[in-house]
Amino acid sequence: MSIIISLMLLVCLISCTTARDSSREALQVTIGIGNGNLSKGCNDRHHNLPFKLNCKLPATPLANEVLKFADQRLALVHPIIQKFKSLITSDPLGITQTWVGSDICSYKGFYCDNPPDNKSAIAVASIDFNGFQLSAPSLDGFLDQLPDIALFHANSNNFSGSLSPNIAKLRYLYELDISNNRFSGPFPDAVLNMPGLTFLDIRFNFFTGSVPSQIFTQNLDALFINNNEFMIHLPDNIVNTHIFYLTLANNKFNGPLPRTIFKAFSSLAEVLLLNDQLTGCIPYEIGLLKEAVVFDVGNNQLTGHLPFSLACMENLEQLNFAGNLLFGAVPEVVCELGKLMNLSLSDNYFIHVGPMCRILIERGVLDVRNNCIPDLPFQRSVEECANFFAHPRFCPRMWSYNYIPCYHFPSSSSIPDMAPSP
Repeated sequence: MSIIISLMLLVCLISCTTARDSSREALQVTIGIGNGNLSKGCNDRHHNLPFKLNCKLPATPLANEVLKFADQRLALVHPIIQKFKSLITSDPLGITQTWVGSDICSYKGFYCDNPPDNKSAIAVASIDFNGFQLSAPSLDGFLDQLPDIALFHANSNNFSGSLSPNIAKLRYLYELDISNNRFSGPFPDAVLNMPGLTFLDIRFNFFTGSVPSQIFTQNLDALFINNNEFMIHLPDNIVNTHIFYLTLANNKFNGPLPRTIFKAFSSLAEVLLLNDQLTGCIPYEIGLLKEAVVFDVGNNQLTGHLPFSLACMENLEQLNFAGNLLFGAVPEVVCELGKLMNLSLSDNYFIHVGPMCRILIERGVLDVRNNCIPDLPFQRSVEECANFFAHPRFCPRMWSYNYIPCYHFPSSSSIPDMAPSP
């Protein structure tokens, strides 16, 4: 009996001590009976005590953990990251399993650096989610709430929604890549108010409507907006662009190629306007794109002859006019371009190729299938060609098709508006 009373007093003493010290993470009771020591947890139904040990279960370490951050800037974005994590609906690669604890700089996809306004501080400066295959209904409340972010790359995920206008407040952001996702809605106009932005890639999404002409005069080095559903004329002020890498393909751009194209694209190595809805004739000014290595306007509705000015594009390696409404003879001077590796003129209505072009056909460089060239195989039927030529097509400034500007003007600064004198 005295043993039982002693045990009760001991338990009471422990309980009272625990109540006064609530910061203790766990309570462990060790009671000795007879010659053996039994370590029992609270309310263990297998002990032989004549009373019930009524103890609180220990709290989990995470519940009482106090996160310590290397910098206050990291502490401020931690709840933002955790909220975004809770919105992710699919994470097949287990990326977000690393987004635990206070060491944000070790989270997969997050990179820290010293922000420009304080070289001794530490902040989330860059995010690279490329290829993570994450799914989330929106980036709102995440990207636009990262005040020190400079680069955000999220290629090849399943993010959707639209971009918040609040991204315009991200004063350090200069690279934004959200390509190959499921974003929709209009063009993200917020980027127009971001003078520091130099790289914008929104290709392979579901954006619709018009593209503001101001984007072409912004201080961008690269602009990729291909493979969306934009529908506009190529704007006149595209001539003032400073962009080095510009891709507009696979949209619904319509109207003619502007004569000022040489001013807009003069410094571009690649000009990609394929799979749009361009119409009209090809201006001879296209030959002034002397830096172009790739020029692709395949699968549009361009018509008329190929201009001889293409002979001035001495750096061309890839030239694609396939899938248009072009006709006439293929200029021999185009087939004489020294660096040409691929010239695609298939699915048009050309009627003649000369000896230089036939050499390229034999080499597999020139593709003229599905045209109207009488003595070559794999051409359109006579009826199909006759139906096409039954509806004459005329282009303005017909003199310009035989005009080769680099033969007459070493500098592109002298561009005639009228036919040159014989």
